[in-house]
Order: sequence, then structure tokens, then C-alpha cells
Amino acid sequence: QMQLTESGGGLVQAGGSLRLSCAASRRPYSSYVMAWLRQIPGQEREFVAAIRWSSARTYYANSVKDRFTISRDRADNMVYLQMNDLKLEDTAVYYCAAGTNVWSDYFYWGQGTEVTVSS
Repeated sequence: QMQLTESGGGLVQAGGSLRLSCAASRRPYSSYVMAWLRQIPGQEREFVAAIRWSSARTYYANSVKDRFTISRDRADNMVYLQMNDLKLEDTAVYYCAAGTNVWSDYFYWGQGTEVTVSS
């Protein structure tokens, strides 16, 4: 079992920045992919970014590429999402997740942290 705890959400103006953090209760296995996904109420959860725990290879949705950066700290079992140039459409609940496939089938989830971008 592994618990994931997100923090760092909040209210920010369009064009601003936020950094989300995800604390894992134990060290992720080397095969794990750590990811951020988001969900707007009434819509399906969508992939935002992912990072392989072992190699730090990163993956991004086209909508956030060049604005968001995912990173991990192996010493502290942390995953981060630096979000710059935020847009109104980035408003969502952001979830940290762990799995072994980049694009689907995540099996550990955090409780989510809300990000609201205002005009």
C-alpha cells in the first residue's frame, strides 16, 4: 500500500504560477510511474503529466506542454508539478497517482487538491 497526499492548490490569477506537491508514504518502486491528472466537475479525469520514478523520463499532455513541469525528489519520496502561465481552463481538482503505465491504470491515488484560476 502507498498513500499519496497532495498539497499546494489554491486560487491564482490567469498568467500566474503554482507548485503542487505530492508526498508518498513510502518509496515508490523503481517500476512506478508517478503522475498528475486533473478533473473538472462533470467531466472525465484527464492526464496532465507523468514521470518515471527510476529514470525521471517525463510525459505531458499537449495542453500543458511548455507550461507545466513535473519532477521528483527520490530522497524525500516527493513529486512536484510546477504550473506556469496558468489559464482559466486549468481550473480543476488535481490528483497525484501512481502506477506502472504512463497513460492509464493508475492504482494509487491521492485525495486531490483544487486549483482555481481566475481572470
